[in-house]
Amino acid sequence: MNQPEKTLQEGAGARDLQHAAENAVWVFGDRRTEALYGLSLRALNAARGAASSLGGRTVMVLTALERLDESTPPAVEAVPVEEAAEAAAAGGADDVHLYRIPWSGGAPAGALAQALADRIAVLGPRLVVFPLTELGRETAARVSALTGSGLIADCIRLEVEGGRVKARCPAWGGTVTAKIVFADDAVTGLVTVDPYAWMPGGERGAPGLLESFAWEGIQEQGGCTLLEVAAEAERGQSLEEAEVVVVGGAGLGNMEGFGLVRDLAAALGGEVGATRPPVFSRWVEEERLIGQTGKRVHPRLLFSIGTSGAVQYTAGIGEAGTIVAVNRDAEAPIFQVADIGVVADARIFLPHLTEAVQQLTLRRMADALTEAAGGGQGDGFGARFARLRAQYGWSLEALAEATDESPEFIRQVEEGLLTPPVGFLLRFANALKIDPGLFLRQEQKTLLRDLRAQAFVKRTRNYSYQTLSPGAENDHLRAFLITIESRQTHKPVAYKHEGEEFIFVMEGELMLTLGNRAHHLKPGDSRHFNSDIPHKLKSVSNEPTRCLVVLYTP
Repeated sequence: MNQPEKTLQEGAGARDLQHAAENAVWVFGDRRTEALYGLSLRALNAARGAASSLGGRTVMVLTALERLDESTPPAVEAVPVEEAAEAAAAGGADDVHLYRIPWSGGAPAGALAQALADRIAVLGPRLVVFPLTELGRETAARVSALTGSGLIADCIRLEVEGGRVKARCPAWGGTVTAKIVFADDAVTGLVTVDPYAWMPGGERGAPGLLESFAWEGIQEQGGCTLLEVAAEAERGQSLEEAEVVVVGGAGLGNMEGFGLVRDLAAALGGEVGATRPPVFSRWVEEERLIGQTGKRVHPRLLFSIGTSGAVQYTAGIGEAGTIVAVNRDAEAPIFQVADIGVVADARIFLPHLTEAVQQLTLRRMADALTEAAGGGQGDGFGARFARLRAQYGWSLEALAEATDESPEFIRQVEEGLLTPPVGFLLRFANALKIDPGLFLRQEQKTLLRDLRAQAFVKRTRNYSYQTLSPGAENDHLRAFLITIESRQTHKPVAYKHEGEEFIFVMEGELMLTLGNRAHHLKPGDSRHFNSDIPHKLKSVSNEPTRCLVVLYTP
């Protein structure tokens, strides 16, 4: 079914290929992006070490998915075959295979696995190594199912002892390392490796073959169809260039705990990093790994949260300006390299730290808003607001919905075309889930108190409002009895305002419209809602409708 198309380069001299072929170690090369192919080259270095111990050759396997017709989305291949082959040879590959695979548009891993399984059956390599990426994991699992080969996952070290391949893999969140072997060494073994556990090789491979194989057809497994291919959205800044980095470690316990690191990074406008255990546990992407086999960072400020301080990690943060470490173990090595140390449970301490940062950020935004309202230049409320929106990953539409404004309103605020009211900042604080009273200055609190008093006076002057809490001009909580004439619409002081509202129907029937939804309330019925949702009241009975309304305003 498959046949060699051509030999592009042939090594000089006759060789005994039998032993080398039986003990060959293959590497799955991912050419979709330069970054992904870089991970394949790291995996190649792991394979080269194993092949050397086995006396076999190291083979980089490149793939090219070729569309059967124009209706199939094109496969993503950012690294040209020639460049990939040369990089593989420079990184230690003795041979390079190119598999040209007909593809009908199903799951790419399905076609790749079919081709690999076919060639494994013919050539019988000793080991096939896959970089630990999403495509690498899926393809390896499919090949294992097709060939009946054993699959060792998440390897960080490959060894050969007594002719047997042994893989070291982290377990229990990286706290222990398990040594795993294949049950049957006579069958091709499969292994996914953490590419960051190896550096790209610097020793060129022996002169060998660059061969291309083509298939007439591949029996793809059904059930999946690729709908579209899109480039990944660009990040605001790279981890290496970030001014602020927040690194999370095993001490955070689980993915939910690691989410606290993301919250702090968003509040600080920084980037998220990780030590090896969170990467192995899939709490964060591999590209966020910091350390000797990951990335080296040099931020102005670095938070190291729940990290022990192993030398493999600290090798990547040595150029940081100020290091703040949080660990509940006072003897943790990380405190030896930190400028500021906090002995605390990170899962308890981090929410308080994040809230304090958010309050400070909003405090400065409130100052900028006050200056803008007073004609001062300030640091630009719109620019600060735009940065904060970007830090939290909000779209214009999402933030508009959270603050009950239009996307155009948000855009004009960010561009400095209009100065929003203080109430907008309060709704924004509510979206961040923090108490706005903690960041407002006394004069701003006074302004809000005056606005509350004015609204109270306006309501008590309105014939339909009867105050049940006289003298409560400056109170946060006020009660009114509202009377709405039969079949009439209530004319409120404001259709939306800050705070919360509780309505209890005493007599008659009420149609309460909240946003776009209508609620028919009868005597004894009640509703509680945020007052910033546009709301309207109408009597739908033949007699006046009377309601108890309790308002809470900040």
